[in-house]
Amino acid sequence: MDENPRGLLKDPPLELRPFVTGGRITAMPAKRTRRRLLLDQVVQAFEPGRRYPEAAVDDVLRHVSDDHCALRRYLIDEQFMSRTAAGVYWRAGGTVS
Repeated sequence: MDENPRGLLKDPPLELRPFVTGGRITAMPAKRTRRRLLLDQVVQAFEPGRRYPEAAVDDVLRHVSDDHCALRRYLIDEQFMSRTAAGVYWRAGGTVS
């Protein structure tokens, strides 16, 4: 499997560089505005309108974070993604490029 198939966080915005090294999240920003900017970068890996099983979401998030479970929770808590009780996820927010 490619190390980072989508090229996520390879060239983060200047204000996120203290939190990203080598395309991986090294720390979660404490300030909500920066955290949401980082999460918006991550959610770009998911297509709007497509549903993903939890395992597929974890596979993507593992490429950018050692704590993919916490990252998944941040995406849900900040409403970038939604999920069903059965563990099906979909993109619910973020910018569309």
